[in-house]
Amino acid sequence: MKIDATDRKILALLTDNGRMSYVDIAKELGLSRVAVRERIHQLTEEGVIEKFSVVINSDKVGKSVSAFFEVDCEPTSLVWVAETLAENPKVASCYQMTGPSTLHMHVLVEDFDELENFINEELYALEGITRVESHILLRRFKSRSGLKL
Repeated sequence: MKIDATDRKILALLTDNGRMSYVDIAKELGLSRVAVRERIHQLTEEGVIEKFSVVINSDKVGKSVSAFFEVDCEPTSLVWVAETLAENPKVASCYQMTGPSTLHMHVLVEDFDELENFINEELYALEGITRVESHILLRRFKSRSGLKL
């Protein structure tokens, strides 16, 4: 699928406000509501738009401790460790990376007791992990979900 300038404008508007109506997008772009609906449907069908979701402020729901981990694994355990961590609700994201660390993950928990429990009882308990390094977030300057065009 070729993405044209109109598709890019639609994607930019939806990135800023995923709840923007077809009518409002149509007014902004000088198109019909039906044309906007069809374009969004096509972008979704082609996988350009993966899903519509809500971004929740973790502090407002009691998850005020944000930690980033670099985790090295034995090669034979990498996929199993990554999939196990990805299923954990405390893990916000988990990526296989190049460089000195095999996995990079972001964890959100309520407090430092919960973080300590996660590290000792859930992370260190996984076989195949050879090294763990953690970093606690002090202040966020920018955070964004997904790609912004």
